[in-house]
Amino acid sequence: MKPFGNVEFFKTPLILKISAFVVLAATFFYLGKHWSDGYQQLIFFSTARQTPSVSISPNHDKPFNLSALIDENENLTVPDKTLAPIYVPPPSPPPPPPPVQRFGIVNENGTMSDEFEVGELDVDLVEDWRNETKTDGVDGNEEPLGVKVAKFQLCPTSMSEYIPCLDNEDAIRKLKSTERGERFERHCPEEGRGLNCLVPAPNKYRNPIPWPKSRDEVWFYNVPHTRLVEDKGGQNWITREKDKFKFPGGGTQFIHGANEYLDHISKMIPEIALGHHTRVVLDVGCGVASFGAYLLTRNVTTMSIAPKDVHENQIQFALERGVPAMVAAFATRRLLFPSQAFDLIHCSRCRINWTRDDGILLLEVNRMLRPGGYFVWAAQPVYKHEEILEEQWKEMLNLTTRLCWEFVKKDGYIAIWQKPVNNNCYLNREEGTKPPLCDQNDDPDKVWYVDLKACITRLPENGYGANVTAWPARLQTPPDRLQSIQIDAYISRKELFKAESKYWNEIIESYVRFFHWKKIRLRNVMDMRAGFGGFAAALMEQNLDSWVMNVVPVSGPNTLPVIYDRGLIGVLHDWCEPFDTYPRTYDFLHAAGLFSTESKRCNISSIMLEMDRILRPGGRIHIRDTLAIMDELQEIAKAVGWHVKLRETSEGPYASYRILTADKHLLRG
Repeated sequence: MKPFGNVEFFKTPLILKISAFVVLAATFFYLGKHWSDGYQQLIFFSTARQTPSVSISPNHDKPFNLSALIDENENLTVPDKTLAPIYVPPPSPPPPPPPVQRFGIVNENGTMSDEFEVGELDVDLVEDWRNETKTDGVDGNEEPLGVKVAKFQLCPTSMSEYIPCLDNEDAIRKLKSTERGERFERHCPEEGRGLNCLVPAPNKYRNPIPWPKSRDEVWFYNVPHTRLVEDKGGQNWITREKDKFKFPGGGTQFIHGANEYLDHISKMIPEIALGHHTRVVLDVGCGVASFGAYLLTRNVTTMSIAPKDVHENQIQFALERGVPAMVAAFATRRLLFPSQAFDLIHCSRCRINWTRDDGILLLEVNRMLRPGGYFVWAAQPVYKHEEILEEQWKEMLNLTTRLCWEFVKKDGYIAIWQKPVNNNCYLNREEGTKPPLCDQNDDPDKVWYVDLKACITRLPENGYGANVTAWPARLQTPPDRLQSIQIDAYISRKELFKAESKYWNEIIESYVRFFHWKKIRLRNVMDMRAGFGGFAAALMEQNLDSWVMNVVPVSGPNTLPVIYDRGLIGVLHDWCEPFDTYPRTYDFLHAAGLFSTESKRCNISSIMLEMDRILRPGGRIHIRDTLAIMDELQEIAKAVGWHVKLRETSEGPYASYRILTADKHLLRG
């Protein structure tokens, strides 16, 4: 046959022309198909006159085995007749997580909106959870994980406010004495008799009112108790209006409001410098925590504490409002805070006899008060001229003098003392003066089930704890007490401190961006293994409107003094036991490296049941831990009723760590 280019070709019969065309088309089709096999289709971009658009490949949202594709591409023989090298783009990043469900409190611009009715539970967050006896399998077509956990049942509705270590009536009845408040301390259930069901929410429970609105009002049915209204209604603590409790901001000794009361204290002692020199405060017998709530507006974080006594819901109201608080009592044991923790300790009609038993309770205040810190007492003995009250005032003056506290000022119904900055006064007292100094080997930071001691806690001779930087610089300033923490550190501890802060800053910055943290409720937060408090500090650096309860497990080094020196709050705790707070009091629980550590000591199911107890419906959990323990955590989480997802860390798929995220829904029986 003559070449196609010869003009004689066009004189051939028509059938030959058609046949040649078909053969040519088939050839190009085969080559084109062979060329494209094994390669992912690309995303092609086109630009219109006004608005750019993107044409999506048919492979969008399809899963691929990237390792297999890479191997196939490497082994693929490309014909020599390639026209040009083909650029294969790197694998696309994983798609973003599904949009975070919002409760109607943030508008599309990411700002708080008042144009909504808060509190109606999203039907997607309510589940029918009927008690039954069965073993859960694995969802979908996934392979079984090898760990199966029976579905936990709902507890009786009578346990909706159950605090395991404070509501143990059997143990309380066996106490030899209760005259010193022993019944208000921890008495945890014996091993094997702890919580083994899901604590239910009360009927008509609603999504909590968001902060800052919650400072002034909460839903009645979330804390359906009127005892405080009946007892304290005339003292401007709390009132009820229809389906809400209102908090006017008053207290027994400041019925005109907490702001006026704080102004009064600041005028009495300008050196207190709230929010600058005074950053961390303890409010004893806090009521509904209005004192701490209003200090927040002055850059002061307050740990509000009260026992679960006749006014048993004080702390529950405080946490429902979004104010830092926990159940605790001055009784026979040390409180779970370190020495030299608080810049100021406040007691307004807290119903504590500070002078009993050689002043043992005020000595506990002295242990926790920072050198140069202030004790503020607002009570009847300060200002009333009745014989018995005047006698109590004289006893208080005598005791504080023997403690070397300087009586600074009395004005109206408020008296203020200041703790010394060193041991000079203690050492120069007359011989035999009581209370004595504690032994040199007494560790003032050892607090887990440690009895109170009627002795004066010595201050460190090296001055550690006394010289903290003013707020806000102290948040990122390595404190002196870093050097006293019992940890194995082969590099500078200051560098370790800075490295932890940088590590969490980077992670939280990515969390805020990836999980849209600024669009979800993130008010009451707990870090269950806090280290030096880097997680909490990072939340502050990201300007998230939240506070963090930093929990330092007793199974590791006691870093709690460093946390307080940074201007943060926290508590020592053993996660083999329940935590002293009411159910449904935290919006977010964070646990980094906790379970791989505590699994050697505790039943993991017990810890996760406790997490479920203290987490609010609609709340979230982030567990960052080793891959080895994730299968077990996932199965327990499903048995508890959480909705879980397992995610890779920023180190990628071959890292030994994973992130388990979970949402808690409201379970109905």
